[in-house]
Amino acid sequence: MSKRHTLNPIRTEADYEAALAQAGRYFDAEPDPDSAEGAHFDALITLIEAWEAKHHPVLPADPIEAIKFRMEQAGLTARDLTAAIGGVNRVYEVLNRKRGLSLAMIRKLHDEFGMPLNALVGVKATHARVA
Repeated sequence: MSKRHTLNPIRTEADYEAALAQAGRYFDAEPDPDSAEGAHFDALITLIEAWEAKHHPVLPADPIEAIKFRMEQAGLTARDLTAAIGGVNRVYEVLNRKRGLSLAMIRKLHDEFGMPLNALVGVKATHARVA
């Protein structure tokens, strides 16, 4: 990077792509946060995040899709979920969206299968902080 750091607003998709390319150069050798380059990088990332939040928002996770993904990932069957959700019929009702998840089900799915709480309640992962 040159000694002179300029920031331009991101108004178009082309501006966004250019900002990404510029930020990408910093990832190989991230600058010291207290340097002029570090301040430029931080401001550039802030501009990129603001553009992405407005033009490329991350939608909240769909809880049922999160459950199905975890089932596929871990090789789980509907029977495996009965301890967390209830009988096999209830599991299928939930998976087919005929019955909603209760708070108790959400807690058990989290505790027993390590499913993220934010995915089970449909909260954006970038904003949810769950211990």
